[in-house]
Amino acid sequence: MLLARLVETSERVAAASARSEKIALLAGTLLELGPDEIAPGVLYLSGELPQRRLGVGYATLAELSRSAAADSASLGVGELDTSLSGIASLAGAGSSHARRVPLARIFERCTGAEQRFLHRLLVGELRQGALQGIMVEALARAARVPPSGVRRALMLSGSLDETARASLLGGAGSLDAFRLEPLRPTLRTLYEQGLQLPS
Repeated sequence: MLLARLVETSERVAAASARSEKIALLAGTLLELGPDEIAPGVLYLSGELPQRRLGVGYATLAELSRSAAADSASLGVGELDTSLSGIASLAGAGSSHARRVPLARIFERCTGAEQRFLHRLLVGELRQGALQGIMVEALARAARVPPSGVRRALMLSGSLDETARASLLGGAGSLDAFRLEPLRPTLRTLYEQGLQLPS
């Protein structure tokens, strides 16, 4: 799937006032994601990065977001995720410059709308009304499973992307397989550390 499709969904979700409309928009897009696109796609639409952070400063991101935009969309969701993982893995002397170069190439391939989306995503300011509670409902609708099953799996796994893959690829059976595991934090444990539980 092209990143442009996620951007379009993000914009429509932000413009929608009804919770039910947001859920329907998200569910429709989730069904279009390929197996390797589910984890990054769900997180992007939730305003999160699989890599958590890239080690790129706000000023650099602001500068890159003003790059000349591409005329047409060509960047795929999976391709973006792979590129960001590579950038996040860079460390050591000169890593700041080393991160900037491939990130600049990404922004140059983005259309204007994609650049705005990517900038907000990378700085943690993608507020579009797709909170985890709404994403849980969208996953349940797309996978045709009860929302309670998705909530339970998310609570036990503490991982939205893992729960999304289980929901969309394995259905109710995969969700039922989630169990409490020693030393693995549940979502409640993560909440106690400062994260928000799904509403």
